[in-house]
Amino acid sequence: MRIEAADEELARRLASEAGRELLTLRDKLGFSSAAQLRREGDLRGNDVIMSGLLEARPRDAILSEEGSGERGRDGRSRLTAERVWIIDPLDGTREYGEAGRDDWAVHVALWAHGELALGVVALPAQDLILSSEQPPPKPEPGDRVRIAVSRSRPPGFLSAVVEALDAELVPMGSAGAKVSAVVLGKVDAYVHAGGQFEWDSAAPVAIAEATGLHASRIDGAPLTYNNPNPRLDDLVVCRAELSAPILGAIAKSR
Repeated sequence: MRIEAADEELARRLASEAGRELLTLRDKLGFSSAAQLRREGDLRGNDVIMSGLLEARPRDAILSEEGSGERGRDGRSRLTAERVWIIDPLDGTREYGEAGRDDWAVHVALWAHGELALGVVALPAQDLILSSEQPPPKPEPGDRVRIAVSRSRPPGFLSAVVEALDAELVPMGSAGAKVSAVVLGKVDAYVHAGGQFEWDSAAPVAIAEATGLHASRIDGAPLTYNNPNPRLDDLVVCRAELSAPILGAIAKSR
């Protein structure tokens, strides 16, 4: 799927602006009230991206975690739209509210004509932006398989995967941060189950696929976006040669 160069420039600019706003808010409010910081962060990040999209692409539909009405999770007009921006203005809200953590992200993705067309992930606290239009080199394998997992909700079946691959688990926050860690070769895989939505994975998956990585559901089914129900509960992103052993170990454990 080809997109306009201006779409990538817009996505990168909005992710960057939202990231700077989130860093400024962190400095201003501090960490004495994590709940307030997280709440304000979600709203400010969403405002930056939403206002930018409405100004630059007023005819496009939007699916945002923090949106409402037609631009929220219950909107229906996006289902007949040709272009839908899928955004998560603050992925890893828990980590954003904890001092010293850099594993939170800003996601901006574009779904067009039936498939993911573009993804940009900003990791503001790491001073890093990744884009599917300018993907990094394909990562090289490490000495031992490393699997990124949720800090708070690691899937129970992962013990079978760890045993099958003699792997090491690496807990971290934010789906965007975990997929980015695979893209950059810091880990070899990311496995998730137990609840996510399309905005959690759209932008990171677009980048992973552009980098030549495997991305699917945990049963191997393809990931699809802009569905009537935006829940997308599970995800495997990994180096291509690990997909068969990981998916096989998951299948045997269930």
